[in-house]
Amino acid sequence: MRVPELILRERLQRLGRPGLLGGVLLLLALGYTGFGLLPAWRVLAQLEQNTHQALVLRERLADGREFLPPAPGRQLDDFHQGLPAQLDATRAIDHIYLLAENERISLARGEYALGIDPRTRLARYQILLPVRGSYPQLRRFLHGVLAEVPALVLEEVDLQRRQISDTELEGRIRMTLYLSRL
Repeated sequence: MRVPELILRERLQRLGRPGLLGGVLLLLALGYTGFGLLPAWRVLAQLEQNTHQALVLRERLADGREFLPPAPGRQLDDFHQGLPAQLDATRAIDHIYLLAENERISLARGEYALGIDPRTRLARYQILLPVRGSYPQLRRFLHGVLAEVPALVLEEVDLQRRQISDTELEGRIRMTLYLSRL
């Protein structure tokens, strides 16, 4: 045996059973602190941080600097209210024709089909328009239509030139106008 082991055994014998019991209790207290209290302290710190964030949010809501997001059911109602009503479809189509007229694009007689989805309370008005105009005119028209009629979805654009030297394009544009049935 080496000398440090002998010294350690001597001191343990001097402490006796009460000292050994005290050492075991000390180790148990350290284990309880490490495995029991430290995780609880972390949870407490997280709860304090959440409380602080909630107080800051409450102050922002009271000052009007921030707004609560709408409830999930309310978001769908807001979406439906943002769409034009089914009876306003002619106004939206008239607006499309007005934008085409402003760009001096000739729109031939189009095809229109109304479809109703009972699950979503939406009506789909599918529009197929034959068009004729220059590329910049058609591009401005499409950008204008999409910007000013937000319920309109551009599904297909098919443009062709009869000859390479032609400046005018001919083609068709397929769009769907979503309407609310509320």
